[in-house]
Amino acid sequence: MTHKWSSSFRYGWSVVVSLSLRRPHHLQSPIDPSRWSVHRWSSSSCRVKSSALRHILGATAASSSNCMGGVATVMPSSSSAGSQPSRARRLEAHVDASSILETIAASKVAIVYSGDNAAQLKSFTDIIESCGYTEKVEVVQIRVNDSAKDRLQFITLRNQWPLVFIKGDAIGGLDELKKLSETGVLAEWLKNHQYDLVVIGGGSGGLAAAKMAAGFGKKVAVLDFVKPSPHGTTWGLGGTCVNVGCIPKKLMHQASLLGSSLKDAKMFGWKLPDGEISHSWTNLKNGVQDHIASLNWGYRVQLRERQVTYINSYGTFTGPFEISATNKKGVVEKLTGDRFLIATGLRPRYPEGVPGAREYCITSDDLFSLPYAPGKTLCIGASYVSLECAGFLKGLGFDVTVMVRSILLRGFDQDMAERIRTHMKEYGVKFENAVPSRIEELEPKKDTGPGRLRVYWNRTADDGSKSETSEEFNTVVIAIGRDAVTEGIGLDLLGIETDSRGKLRCRREQSLACPYVYAIGDVLQNTPELTPMAIQAGKVLMRRLCGGVDDLTEYDNVPTTVFTPLEYGCCGYSEEGAYEEFGKDNVIVYHGVFFPLEYTIAERMDKDHCYCKLICLKNEDERVLGFHILAPSAGEITQGFGIALKLRAKKADFDRLIGIHPTVAENFTTLYLVKKEGENELKATGC
Repeated sequence: MTHKWSSSFRYGWSVVVSLSLRRPHHLQSPIDPSRWSVHRWSSSSCRVKSSALRHILGATAASSSNCMGGVATVMPSSSSAGSQPSRARRLEAHVDASSILETIAASKVAIVYSGDNAAQLKSFTDIIESCGYTEKVEVVQIRVNDSAKDRLQFITLRNQWPLVFIKGDAIGGLDELKKLSETGVLAEWLKNHQYDLVVIGGGSGGLAAAKMAAGFGKKVAVLDFVKPSPHGTTWGLGGTCVNVGCIPKKLMHQASLLGSSLKDAKMFGWKLPDGEISHSWTNLKNGVQDHIASLNWGYRVQLRERQVTYINSYGTFTGPFEISATNKKGVVEKLTGDRFLIATGLRPRYPEGVPGAREYCITSDDLFSLPYAPGKTLCIGASYVSLECAGFLKGLGFDVTVMVRSILLRGFDQDMAERIRTHMKEYGVKFENAVPSRIEELEPKKDTGPGRLRVYWNRTADDGSKSETSEEFNTVVIAIGRDAVTEGIGLDLLGIETDSRGKLRCRREQSLACPYVYAIGDVLQNTPELTPMAIQAGKVLMRRLCGGVDDLTEYDNVPTTVFTPLEYGCCGYSEEGAYEEFGKDNVIVYHGVFFPLEYTIAERMDKDHCYCKLICLKNEDERVLGFHILAPSAGEITQGFGIALKLRAKKADFDRLIGIHPTVAENFTTLYLVKKEGENELKATGC
């Protein structure tokens, strides 16, 4: 046996030890020196005692409590008797959570333990070695009551010690390691695979994760395949948001707002040509699709520049660490990876038991590339997708009806939802409280124009009575909800179950059933279904797993906007959510109605519909729990105020803020009216 060690005094003693161990095969210890040798060790704030050194050599585990923390690399001993000890490397003077995560991210196998469970290490290393593993193992020691231990538990949501990581993925303690070994998964995991990361889904979240992982030097592949809609619509790289969601929706929303602005222009002195203002659906659709095509191409260029392999194929798991990729020609390619990320997003759901719905109705997947003007349109559903589509179609001059089964915008603040309904009615959108029963085709659609459909529904009157009625429409848009695209991708082969919407249960984005599979974005249970949320989750996850960055995605106080004709922006709790969480007596709501200065000359009917409110928690000095606004440009306003809720701002902070006059946003600096049950509707006033 040969060893060397050195120490230096810096805020206490630090010890750096480099050892090459060869001991008789019959000698057993927590780290068995007959088969393992310490490659490097660094400890901070550690008294250099003979007992501590003996612990490093594997002679005792009892003295480990003397040591505050450290990192060692152990590897199976295969060197000759004359080999020299490994070169020592000093780590940072303090071993914190960040340095531990960095070590884990850079290691193929890492074991983190505290001083009171060092004796178990041999059991772990025996299992790992039994799988034929001959490379190094990082062993990280944390003192029993160290804050780094608490942080690591919080990050991984695991309380097993020692805690094992394989290729950066937390797998748990000894029981989990045994199970993986017995099923053969551990041996396969320790092998080298084609890719460090395989991303299934080329949407915003998947692309963000892929590019971030590649930036850390990982070999990454992205599988992206769009199954055609029932009407044959498909699209390029970029996912729902870019192709059939946020981007085309916002552009068409803007087109409808411009129509309203043209009508206002005369009141502001602009002379426009005589006659009705007309709109070309074809020109709008072509402009939108041209922009989308440029984004599709841009994403492909970005992947190529980062040396990410893009595969336009449908991915299906065929076993542990293996996936088959089938392209549109039916050619199958097998891929293997160390880690998989599911980012397949959502697709629209069709109603069950409604004859003709799938055959004759379209969804938002089809609307934005429709080759003809939709004509008289029925939007079935009260989701934000339905209301947004209804809003911009009405703004473009079409006759629009929204069919609502029960409430609008389920999951959003219901006071705000009803205000949206009231405004949209005055805007010209019709609402039917009904459920469709069947759809019949009266005249088939053509490339040059829509057909004619008759929709039958069961109508519920205000007095609760029901009756069947029907009406003719040119286009019917289904927008009743969306389900995760996880069916048929082989998750069952990995033991992964999904809920009724196809979503995955995860721990810190890591699958509960399969530790080398992760999920981000809309396929993740109980998280906001928002593009920026998926992007953030993908970036943060890869920074943590690939770069060892001590960071977690925050899923609370996420700002969002519904792009109805009068936009609705919100962040934090709804009134209903605040009452349920904190109790009605502990919540106070400040609110007010206003009208933008721009609406005065134009004599807009919107002027009494602009509304804002702050939901505050009484027993925390009126900390703001919820921010809500119904107004033009609500998205821009909500984005800025979102940081206030992140920083736990109070009502007094809003009051101290000096408003920019005259703006819509300044109304949040002057709210003083407390919302009360049964009060009369507020009226807007000037400044």
